[in-house]
Amino acid sequence: MAEKKKPTAAAARGRRKRASPGANPIDVHVGNRLRERRTILGLSQQEVGRLLGVTFQQIQKNERGANRMSASRLYEAARALDTNVQYFFDEMPSAVAAYGRKHIQGLADGRVPTYQIDPLVRRETIELVRAYYDIEDRKLRQNMVSAIRAIGGNSPTALARPRRGRPVGSTNKAKKNAK
Repeated sequence: MAEKKKPTAAAARGRRKRASPGANPIDVHVGNRLRERRTILGLSQQEVGRLLGVTFQQIQKNERGANRMSASRLYEAARALDTNVQYFFDEMPSAVAAYGRKHIQGLADGRVPTYQIDPLVRRETIELVRAYYDIEDRKLRQNMVSAIRAIGGNSPTALARPRRGRPVGSTNKAKKNAK
């Protein structure tokens, strides 16, 4: 005779157990995008919380993906952070986008484009740009760019931008010879 398993306390209270421990990867991605946008705008968690009518602890949990954001809260966050709702889902890795699809078949299923995370939205990039523009001396800023290029191994001529619409290396003689 097989033994009957005793129901857990959660099951006895009518609650379902979570399918898997930890935060949902989609919630984590949305939280990371919330943090990125907040950082780009230079806002604290407390300021964003005040804009959304929640505590900064709630914003912390949203940013970690520990708490899900409702559709209305996501909409309010997009408006408060001067973006659209789609921003929070942009650049989602395909592995994250495919999370949970084993059980759900929908019209949107199909090949999900993969994106590379833009280095311009990383926190260190934002901090570097802010620090750069805090330098008042223009010549010093230019020297900093040259030093960073040298450290990175990029030649200044390879990264030089055309001035006044002329391609790098073009001269008036080249234009005359082309005629």
